[in-house]
Amino acid sequence: MQKNMRLIISLIVILVLIPLTLYAGITIFADRKYYFISIVIIFLACVPFFLSFERRKPQPREIVVIAVMSAISVAGRALFIVTPGFKPVAAITAITGFSLGAEAGFLTGAISALVSNMFFGQGPWTPFQMFMWGMIGFIAGLLGKTGIMHKKIPLILFGLFAGVFFSFGMDIWGTVSMYGVFNWKAYTLALTSAVPFMIIYAVSNVIFLLLLERPIREKLERIKNKYGILQ
Repeated sequence: MQKNMRLIISLIVILVLIPLTLYAGITIFADRKYYFISIVIIFLACVPFFLSFERRKPQPREIVVIAVMSAISVAGRALFIVTPGFKPVAAITAITGFSLGAEAGFLTGAISALVSNMFFGQGPWTPFQMFMWGMIGFIAGLLGKTGIMHKKIPLILFGLFAGVFFSFGMDIWGTVSMYGVFNWKAYTLALTSAVPFMIIYAVSNVIFLLLLERPIREKLERIKNKYGILQ
């Protein structure tokens, strides 16, 4: 019962409160207060993460694990700076979700976007990147409970899904940001023009998941078992 309530609260925060925050950033603040919106999203993303500890307080080492995974994601994005679209961020975020849970996956994705954009450039797109990468981590965490996400076929399918999902989501922001309201014709045009990027991103997700999932998962599992964290 308690776990179901925790999941419901997490879904309300991630699927209702954060999208409303993004919408307010576009409409009320006209995309001018993206730093403020980004901080609000991080704050909201922390709520489900801390709820996941239920009756106990999180240990500092548990927060450090999220920080380390976010740092690896940021470093991976910076390492592939010369290859637009070919990035390991979604893969590392997803692996975190697979191993540490949906809440940890969302927080890792959101932090990765905010921190890495300090190098790539902050802008009104940052809150949407935080949300989209966070959602990839959250969905990965839910799927991780099935116990099949260490197999090749599910990893390949998830990598392709993540590429399409991210592109579709960012094009929603692009359309609303440009026209002030959502327009299906403009959105379809944006999707069509983004197909090459979407393909590259989806393929890169698959490659990085196949290469990194096992070694990172094994290390995270070892840390979880040794220190009894994020169980």
